[in-house]
This record gives sequence, structure tokens and C-alpha cells, in this order.
Amino acid sequence: MTTPAKGPASYFPSIEKTYGRPIAEWKELIRSSPLSRHMELVTWLKTEHGLGHGHANALVAHTLAEKNGT
Repeated sequence: MTTPAKGPASYFPSIEKTYGRPIAEWKELIRSSPLSRHMELVTWLKTEHGLGHGHANALVAHTLAEKNGT
């Protein structure tokens, strides 16, 4: 039995379905961006890639947490 995802990862199935890109691709975009601050990245995903605030926030939070080892 699979445990349902919690936190930012709970948004991932909806993000993939809504925007048609795998999560790994979104995370690579975030990691390769010259921006580094959370809200800068969220705003960038919203304006440049058309993501909604919640989806952008979830992707950035999860990606930055991995980067910081948390």
C-alpha cells in the first residue's frame, strides 16, 4: 500500500496533469535558474511558465528543501 504524498509533493500529480511536464523537468528548470530566493522563483514560474501560485510555491519549496538537505 502506498502512503499518500504530504506537503508540497501532494501537488505533484496535479502539476503534471495541468501543465504537461514531469516534476523532474520543473525541478531542473528551478535548479538552472539564476534566481535563488523562494519568492523570486515562485514569481518567475508564474510569469514565465504560467503556473498558479500554489503549484509554483510547492515546486520551489520542494526543490529548495532538497538542495538544502532538509
